[in-house]
Amino acid sequence: MNRLWIHTSLLCVICRLLRFGFSLFLRSGLFSGFGFGDSGPLRSRQDFPLCGHSGSFQGFPIRHDLRLPGQRFLLKTMAETKNTLAAALPFAMDPVVYDFSINEHGTRADLLERGAALMPSGYYRFIVPKLLRMDRHELGAPRLAELDRFAAACRTRPDLKGMVHTLFDAIFPATDDDPDSHDSLNSLLDRYGFDRVMHGQIREDLKAGRIGLAQNRLPANAVIEDVFESDLTDSRSLPDDVRDLGMTALQNGEVAVVTLAAGAGSRWTQGAGVVKALHPFCKLGGRHRSFVETHLAKSRRTGRLCGTALPHILTTSYFSHEATRRFLEQHGNFGYEGPLMLSEGKAIGLRTIPTTRDLRFAWEEMPQQTLDVQQQKVRDSLRAALIQWAESAGETADYTDNLPAQCLHPVGHWYEIPNLLRNGTLTSLLKTRPHLKTLVLHNIDTVGMDVDPALLGHHLSSGAGLTFEVITRRLEDRGGGLARVNGNPQLVEGLAMPREEDEFSLTYYNSNTCWIDIDALLVAFKLTRADLRDPEKVAAAIRLLAAKMPTYITLKEVKKRWGHGQEDVFPVCQFEKLWVDMSHLPSIETRYLAVPRLRGQQLKDPAQLDGWLRDGSAAYVESLCDWT
Repeated sequence: MNRLWIHTSLLCVICRLLRFGFSLFLRSGLFSGFGFGDSGPLRSRQDFPLCGHSGSFQGFPIRHDLRLPGQRFLLKTMAETKNTLAAALPFAMDPVVYDFSINEHGTRADLLERGAALMPSGYYRFIVPKLLRMDRHELGAPRLAELDRFAAACRTRPDLKGMVHTLFDAIFPATDDDPDSHDSLNSLLDRYGFDRVMHGQIREDLKAGRIGLAQNRLPANAVIEDVFESDLTDSRSLPDDVRDLGMTALQNGEVAVVTLAAGAGSRWTQGAGVVKALHPFCKLGGRHRSFVETHLAKSRRTGRLCGTALPHILTTSYFSHEATRRFLEQHGNFGYEGPLMLSEGKAIGLRTIPTTRDLRFAWEEMPQQTLDVQQQKVRDSLRAALIQWAESAGETADYTDNLPAQCLHPVGHWYEIPNLLRNGTLTSLLKTRPHLKTLVLHNIDTVGMDVDPALLGHHLSSGAGLTFEVITRRLEDRGGGLARVNGNPQLVEGLAMPREEDEFSLTYYNSNTCWIDIDALLVAFKLTRADLRDPEKVAAAIRLLAAKMPTYITLKEVKKRWGHGQEDVFPVCQFEKLWVDMSHLPSIETRYLAVPRLRGQQLKDPAQLDGWLRDGSAAYVESLCDWT
């Protein structure tokens, strides 16, 4: 009997998903030994664990005469699983199945002499471009001798044929951005709804200093105080009759759910380029569930309780739309009975070269880690070079010297509701649900949120255009909260806090769940339901209201890869507008509702999961879900 070893280098979750398939395969008799197949009954998975850490080896004994079918089965199963989850989980590599052979000689080496004393060709593809940029006196005699032998070998050795062309491409890489290509920068901007008028205005404001890193903050003389108890309503004290009001609205089809599912959740995935909404974040109802499936299960339960299926809208972006569409299609929309719609993002930003004013503010005014003398010299030298780059490239000029995807940026979740107006999603929904009056907006990671009839009834009875939910703050809750600004209660983003310590005096933290009266919202945009069929009027209304919203400027580091493995990192400027700033507008009445932490807590980092499971939050979410 041979042993087939599988180097997965994948996440543990793949092996968990494969266990069922493996068990069927094992029962078929292809595996033998250790209680498998013909040798005895199938043993438990505790005896033969299938999952391991990334980079580990997993072994399965296979009957010798069925080794090749088993090998093909394992590779096919793992590849299919990886392709299904490619947009949901970060994978370091494709799955690999291979055999190990016994090394009869142990560790050994070959001695190469004279002209044969060269490293493999791949080594020179990587190292020679760097060496050619150095002065001859910096290389040293041994390195120069090696380069001489390498140059001679390029003329005679077949395996080094074409090396000159390879090195030339590495030193002077060609751009991949064909202006006629379907994925060129201009075509992507047009496809994703780039507003050139708004972009030009933001560039002018940025160059004139009307917006910038320093201008993100409220004025230093702004009075930031904690709110009074009279400024908000405690959900625990709601009267019984508001629940009946909310249940009636649900039965009449007056409510739809809008889930913000456009982002990658970089904190959750530690920077991997996957869609957070699709991530199987926790084991609920007997198996691992994604954020999307969890929210659909809650909407399914609410729809069955009231007798009317809830429309559920998932907002997407240029980054997540196609991946989310495929994921839902593969899973049959998780059997969701109600209308399930994807609201494709129709707003995109183009990154710009930062101003030296913002670079100096970020490096000199913001808190910085203290380095030793030599490290500080290196950092200062690098920053001086980047300031010189910004000046030579043109401050506030469009950043286009990179791959198209690296030049684009999301513009903030304020645009997600306007996108419903612009892309026709709301128009389509109003056509099928003419009685629709209320939208409930929430983050994909606010997993404890559901369409509670009592909270809905409170929002309807208050007559407010917007009702924001808040929770009591804990130490780890950072990013602003509910405050009185110069005597007026409003939600304040962390970027807008004039002093960092002001945030710690606030009792309530924003959960970003918001109940929205559709007609009051349209009044704020100076639109009517009939106007939604006029794209030009809608675009003008969105642009007009966007100009009244605060614009937050941030600096992001982007990589520019070139040649074979070389890369540079540059700071670029981008902006965003946030939905919570709607609470500042006098044209729409805003109320605030304090809800339990189990409902409003957000999962931003996997490190929160242990506490989330222990404090009863997971059990609470399971009680809100109907998985079948």
